[in-house]
Amino acid sequence: MAFIVGDNCVNCKHTDCVEVCPVDCFYEGPNFLVIHPDECIDCALCEPECPVNAIFSEDEVPDDQKVYIKLNAELAEVWPNITEMKDALPDAAEWDGKPNKLEHLIR
Repeated sequence: MAFIVGDNCVNCKHTDCVEVCPVDCFYEGPNFLVIHPDECIDCALCEPECPVNAIFSEDEVPDDQKVYIKLNAELAEVWPNITEMKDALPDAAEWDGKPNKLEHLIR
């Protein structure tokens, strides 16, 4: 079972999680990160590192964010791999906690 990046990552894109991933299974889009479900080893190291609580175990993804399970798998196939921490997006603090950010996801 994999971990999933959910809604609160959109327009925040903190990369603290990337630094601790032992298998480099994160992929980066313009304003969002995803986890490749076939590469994730379910080590749980990334979840506590996310400063906006946007990472969930696949079996604990909130019902209103289930769409992100498929989205992580889909986008991990087309976005480039990210292995090093970068600065969060400039207005990340303003977006933290805003609900229903899927419409703002840039593919």
